[in-house]
Amino acid sequence: MFKRKINTKPGRLYYAGNDLGLTFSETGIKYKIWSPPAIQAFIEIYADDQGNEKLTEYQLKSSASDTWQIDLPLKYYGNYYQLRLKLENQTYNFVDPWAKAVGTNSNYALIVNPNQVYPKNWNQDQKVKLENPVDAIIYELHVKDFSAAKKSGITNKGKYISFTEKNTYNSDNLLTGISHLKELGITHVHLLPVYDFASVDDLDPEAYNWGYDPFYYQIPEGSYASNPADESRIYEFKQMVQALHSYDIGVVMDVVYNHTYDIENSPFQKIFPDYFYRFTEKGDFANASGCGNEIATEKEMMRKYIIDSLLYWSREYHIDGFRFDLMASIDRETMLLAAEKLKQENKSVLIYGEPWTALEPQLEPYQQLRKGDQKGTGISVFNDNFRNALKGDSDGTKKGFIQAEIGLEPQINEGIIGTIGLEERRLYGFALQPSESINYVEAHDNLTLWDKLSFSCPGANEKQRQKMYKLAQVILFTAQGVPFISAGTEFLRTKFGDENSYKSAIEVNQLKWERKNTYYSHFKYIQGLINLRSHHPAFRMKNRKEIKKNLHFIDSPLATVGFGIFNNANGDAWHRIFVLLNPTQSWKQFYLPENRNWAIVVDDQIAGTEPIRFFHSDEVFVPPITGMVIYDADLISGY
Repeated sequence: MFKRKINTKPGRLYYAGNDLGLTFSETGIKYKIWSPPAIQAFIEIYADDQGNEKLTEYQLKSSASDTWQIDLPLKYYGNYYQLRLKLENQTYNFVDPWAKAVGTNSNYALIVNPNQVYPKNWNQDQKVKLENPVDAIIYELHVKDFSAAKKSGITNKGKYISFTEKNTYNSDNLLTGISHLKELGITHVHLLPVYDFASVDDLDPEAYNWGYDPFYYQIPEGSYASNPADESRIYEFKQMVQALHSYDIGVVMDVVYNHTYDIENSPFQKIFPDYFYRFTEKGDFANASGCGNEIATEKEMMRKYIIDSLLYWSREYHIDGFRFDLMASIDRETMLLAAEKLKQENKSVLIYGEPWTALEPQLEPYQQLRKGDQKGTGISVFNDNFRNALKGDSDGTKKGFIQAEIGLEPQINEGIIGTIGLEERRLYGFALQPSESINYVEAHDNLTLWDKLSFSCPGANEKQRQKMYKLAQVILFTAQGVPFISAGTEFLRTKFGDENSYKSAIEVNQLKWERKNTYYSHFKYIQGLINLRSHHPAFRMKNRKEIKKNLHFIDSPLATVGFGIFNNANGDAWHRIFVLLNPTQSWKQFYLPENRNWAIVVDDQIAGTEPIRFFHSDEVFVPPITGMVIYDADLISGY
């Protein structure tokens, strides 16, 4: 019997190796775990993923750096295992946190090498390349929402492989699914959590959760696989990524390294009690997440785990970017090191997160990445200042600029310049470069924008609310920075007023594809704005210097905003562009710098790159609740 005592001597608790969990060779399988307090360790091997037939068990040998290991014969490949770990006062049977594959509901780990599980031509799959993050257009999406609706036209509802179904249609023969995403023109899909999470039963098709309940960080979620018991989740996740990449759409993972689903059942707490969590001065578990615990990301082995996990998703699953939930509760050093390592792997990687926490973390202010702390780090943050200025509060009746609230023009101006600040105009932003600002007006949290407008403007008719919605999108897609939209923005998504649908019925959360029929003109409008931004780099300037040189605000009527982009900014074909924003209920007159020919490409009905109409004047009248984009047609070759 191999016994050991808990190491109570002070010293560095760290293991630098990259071989924890299962590693595979042509001759065998090695299993290794790190657990300083362990006294004994065993691996129990089973024929099935529910532990009904135990095949054998092996005792692990103690080795250097507080690790335990055993060499296994290859005949156990494809079977399942649990770790049995004996501590001083407790024995646990569980799956270790370094597992890369599990069976149904994550009760038993699967002995399989993910590197050997992949679809045809996976080795030729390429990540999406970006010159700069501002070239991205991010579309936030839940796997189940995407395909679950009866009228989605998609066969594999709620599954990873729904993304592989091309040329699917709704009842009016309009594209749905992945072909709809390509038609829309977005560059990246941001997937709500797709690592293994604990809050749903893998076998219950009606179970629903957003997934901010981490269980096993390095394994795809089982409920989205055709068979959660075997390696299907690995294979099909890669199929999903490959399909999106085939349409030149990148994949961003929503990652939650700030807390675990619970403490008692966490593999971290079992492998080394209390090490991986933070505590208050009173000795209670800290709770920056608001979910009952707070991961101690500053501890060396937790930091290593997070960075190894991110690199694993980047390498094994070809992930293009990462969105960090409650990022301010992850210590600054871990975030900076993670960003550095990820950018070494992929220069085009997107890295962004929420610069806040639910409650105060057990971190000093200098250890946190909040708004302004990200300057120059290559990490972007959600711009809730811009969001709130655009629409007011997220769930209440407070109005924003698009609902004609007066006095918000300076905040709108700050958002338009990528929140880089222009001191001469008394605009004091929190970003050093525009790429640091993730610009959004709605996300999975809170009311959808369509529901918010219904709630905050009960006296407005549907046509007026549609115009407010369009105005918000005009501002979003013409602002400097990185635009981020929630799935369904293109057809006025509703959740029937549910402001926190994280575990609501799928009928509430699913994308209602028939709305593409009802609001097809709105879809074309959003598609046109995306096309405008994609084809005109003036809206995607890459640095503070360019913006200060080329973007200038013009005098405009009360409660409106107008700005021009000059000098063929960022190599744009259009020499001068003006964006004129009128949220009021009346027509507004904007003065232009010269009396010449102008082309309108965006008004209250149509958006795109082709002229809707031309006019010759030094002024223009903008309709109520409208964003208008015009360019100087006299300076375009061939006019």
